[in-house]
Amino acid sequence: MSETQAYLTLRCREQWERGRRWNIRRQGDALTLEPGSFAGLICLAPVDSREAGFQWSRLRLRGEVPRDGSIRVYARASDQADWPEWERLEMGAGLPGRIRDLFGAPAAVDLDLWLTCAGRYLWLAVEMTAGGADRPRLDGLSLRLAGDHMVDYLPAIYREQDFTYRYLSIFNSMFQDMEAAIDELPRLLDAASAPPEMLNFLAKWLCVDPEEGGDLRRRLPQVLEEYQSMYTPEGIARSTERLTGRRPWIVEHFAVDPNDPDCQNPGLYRRLYGEDPYRFFLLLPQDTFSDQRELERFLSRMRELIPAETTLELVLLRPCVQLDWHTYLGINSQIGSYVQAAIDERMTIHYNTTIGGADHE
Repeated sequence: MSETQAYLTLRCREQWERGRRWNIRRQGDALTLEPGSFAGLICLAPVDSREAGFQWSRLRLRGEVPRDGSIRVYARASDQADWPEWERLEMGAGLPGRIRDLFGAPAAVDLDLWLTCAGRYLWLAVEMTAGGADRPRLDGLSLRLAGDHMVDYLPAIYREQDFTYRYLSIFNSMFQDMEAAIDELPRLLDAASAPPEMLNFLAKWLCVDPEEGGDLRRRLPQVLEEYQSMYTPEGIARSTERLTGRRPWIVEHFAVDPNDPDCQNPGLYRRLYGEDPYRFFLLLPQDTFSDQRELERFLSRMRELIPAETTLELVLLRPCVQLDWHTYLGINSQIGSYVQAAIDERMTIHYNTTIGGADHE
């Protein structure tokens, strides 16, 4: 907002609570119709300009109006703080008619209007109507209290003509909105303050897929640092955890090289991990993926997140007590003490249970 403009903005529930409502409910800090209602009205508390004979001008409402709905604004200004008819106004059926009798015709059926009333105190009533399932929503309203105007830069003779002032107000409002949009650009480009739809746009600028999930506001400021370690084991583990919610175990070729002189069992290591130096193994619990489609989607995304010319082999580890090819102590297996068991009609034997052996019958 230009420093030469001053607006009073109402857009929080504490300010709405000071008014009186009929068939209107709060939705967070916004206002909308009650479920099942097709008309509603809110009478706002008087606004004090602190200046006798103050000429009210621009009123801007922020919200959404469906095609088959409407928002009407009623306005009255006076230098007297008391308005007995307003204080005696009863909420209930027939209220829209009583409001029209009290205020006269609505100031406008629009979200951006120009008031013509003058007086220190301003009373506002906002009526909402809906003709279908979609409901109007009022997020807030702004009243212009002070600031320069295009007509202020013209010769004095033009300032005395009401038509010139009202006509130039159209372009003055357009110019102010353009200034406000320019002033708001830094906020839109800041991940901490950008609205949700702009946040997804910023994510795509930084090559981050919003559908990956996670807190974008927290991640975007750190994404450039993430790119520096993206293709390292830590970066791959971080990408896997973001996509699956599970922290993986990564086995690289050099960690189990069968050609290493210190390797105790080269043959076993070749069968498990092969001899391809550009292949690594990603180990995850067996229940990480709910179905095959989710697994394939994960593999497709990971191909874009690993170094070029490398191959990822996914190993799903199932908990077992029998040693398998990919059995890692403390990860998907454990060693415990001998416990004697008895088999009866209440015992169930699972696939991962082995009975018998060389010395048992």
